[in-house]
Amino acid sequence: MGWLVLLWAMTAAAHAQTYNFVTLVDGTGSPPRPGMAIVVKGERIAAVGPAVKPGKDVVDMHGAYALPGLINTHVHLATSPDLPFAQAQLRRDLYAGTTAVRDMAGDTRELGYLARTARIGETPGADVYYAALMAGPEFFHDPRTVESTQGGFVPGETPWMRAVTPSTDLALAVAEAKGTGATAIKIYADLPAPLVRAIAAEAHRQHLMVWAHAAVFPASPRDVVEAKVDVVSHACMLGYQASATMPPAYHHRPAVEADKFAGRNAALDGLLADMKARGTILDATLYVYQLLDKMKDANPPPYCTLALAAKLAGDAHRAGVAISAGTDAETEWKEPMPALADELALLVHGAGMTPMDAIRSATSVAARTIGQHRDMGTLEKGKLANIMFVTKNPLADIENIRTVTLTVKRGQPFARRDYRPITKEEAKNADR
Repeated sequence: MGWLVLLWAMTAAAHAQTYNFVTLVDGTGSPPRPGMAIVVKGERIAAVGPAVKPGKDVVDMHGAYALPGLINTHVHLATSPDLPFAQAQLRRDLYAGTTAVRDMAGDTRELGYLARTARIGETPGADVYYAALMAGPEFFHDPRTVESTQGGFVPGETPWMRAVTPSTDLALAVAEAKGTGATAIKIYADLPAPLVRAIAAEAHRQHLMVWAHAAVFPASPRDVVEAKVDVVSHACMLGYQASATMPPAYHHRPAVEADKFAGRNAALDGLLADMKARGTILDATLYVYQLLDKMKDANPPPYCTLALAAKLAGDAHRAGVAISAGTDAETEWKEPMPALADELALLVHGAGMTPMDAIRSATSVAARTIGQHRDMGTLEKGKLANIMFVTKNPLADIENIRTVTLTVKRGQPFARRDYRPITKEEAKNADR
């Protein structure tokens, strides 16, 4: 028990650090509060209140806006495992104000290592929460599944890339997935509605979250929502609810029929009402549709445009569905800022969200997607000291989210001026 006593003594002895005279945007949706102080002790916020007198361990932050650390709810750090590049991306995230990410399935051997080293501060980076993937056998011809199971493993036959059929022992499959350190099951593709329901029920029974594509093919968006998943990804996939028949498989899906959404669509309206009632979160991923728009010569062509994705995300937001901010792709490695800032701008300018709503999509709503809302997502006493400081008002212009000068993660400060950009050596395999 000696190490427990030592840990307690170290925690008790942690001195307080006060960030003074900030304008507080706390992530709850409440109006900004100027002239505030945030007191940090150890990993936690000890107090939030009016500014205090200057003194020892009081940092003057006059003019700064304090927001909860951002959370990107859709990244892929280890689809093609590349540890140096993944660590560099997490470093860029952290110094840009992102304190946690939700990885949507890859090689959990690498993801577990990334999560551990970031969590204990061995390497500077956002905390990582990740999923193990389940899909129908047909999906595992996808080359990405081969990349994620290198080293003698077979796609579809590993705990983190599992093919599911009616004969699968789901209790064992979910337990093995949980053993990888995953905190969720991602339901990806090529599964009928009864299997989607069974996977979701077993995952929840074993206290894992359930993240899914909004359409799983042949399971429809309504099938997915009715399976009681926690989060669905990709706004455009909601559009398949209006299809006359559901596409039979992920790799054989046609483009979403955009003309069905020129006005109101009863099938979509009903789906969105159900999502709101159940509390299902939509991970909209508008940034990836922006990238797809640029792929003019893609074969097959992208199944959806940014304009349609933004329209469907906006419809969901207006219907009261909670939207989280995930990118599903990243900016070029030479860029100083990650793609999350772009996603927030798209949610505002494309989907019609207010800057406050967009900020909540990357803070309080995003924390719910990873099951960490009791510890993250808002600036309140007792929560983790995950804080982003920007010099310009992000409520006046969401682009001001890029003016970050300081990130505090679990009580530790990371000044933007100390950011070491991604190097060519770290990114040497990024474009393979």
